[in-house]
Amino acid sequence: MVIRKKKKRKGFINPSRRAFLKIMGSAAVGAGISELFSQCIWLNDSVAALLACEGYLLVDTKKCQGCMSCMLACSLVHEGKIGLSQARIQVIQSSFEKFPDDLTIAQCRQCEDPECVKACPSGALHVDRQNGNVRKIDVKKCIGCKACIRACPFVPSRALWSHEDSHALKCDLCVDSPFWNYKGGPEGRQACVEICPLKAIQFTRKMPEQKGDAGYQVNLRGEDWRKLGYPTD
Repeated sequence: MVIRKKKKRKGFINPSRRAFLKIMGSAAVGAGISELFSQCIWLNDSVAALLACEGYLLVDTKKCQGCMSCMLACSLVHEGKIGLSQARIQVIQSSFEKFPDDLTIAQCRQCEDPECVKACPSGALHVDRQNGNVRKIDVKKCIGCKACIRACPFVPSRALWSHEDSHALKCDLCVDSPFWNYKGGPEGRQACVEICPLKAIQFTRKMPEQKGDAGYQVNLRGEDWRKLGYPTD
C-alpha cells in the first residue's frame, strides 16, 4: 500500500485568530475600518462573523408590577392577536416567593456571542445587518428543529416556540412587526418599551455587561418611586 502525502494548496493560509487580527489591524491603518473590526464577534479561528447588535432591552424587575402589558403588546404587533405564548418577552411570576424575588422579566439579550444563531442549521436565525445587526428569525427558513431553543443558555430560553405556527420566535426589537404603524428596531420604537405603564423596560444602544443578569437588570426607579413606598436602591 502506498501512502501519499496530501499536498497543501499553494497560497492557502489558515491564520490563527492572533495572526488574523494582526494582519487586519495593519490593513485598517488609513482605511478607517479599525472600529468595524473592534465590534466583530469571534466565532472560531477561521471566521470573524458577527457584528454586535446596536440595541438592547434593559428591565427593572423591582419596578415591574406583572401586568403583562408588554407581552400583550408584543403578540399584537407581531401576530396581530393577543396571545401570551406568542410574546417574545416573558414576565414570570411566582406565588411562593416574596418581593423582589416573586417576579422576573425574561427578555432576549441580543447576545454578543449568540448561541442561538450558531446553532441554527438553516440560517433562519441570523444577524440582520440591514437593521442594526438584530438577531432575528426568518420564519420562512425555520425548519422547526428547536436547536435555537436548546442552545440558549438562559432559563427560560429567550428563543420560544410557536405552537400555533410550528416555528421558533425571538425578540427582534420590533424590526419585523407587521401589525404596528411605527418603525421598529434600534432606529425606531419597541412595543414593550412604549406600552409599559411604569416604564420598567428601557432601550439602550450601549451593550450591557454580558456575564450574569446585572447588565440587563437595572434600576429605573426615581424619587417619585420612593414616595410610593418602594425601595430605590
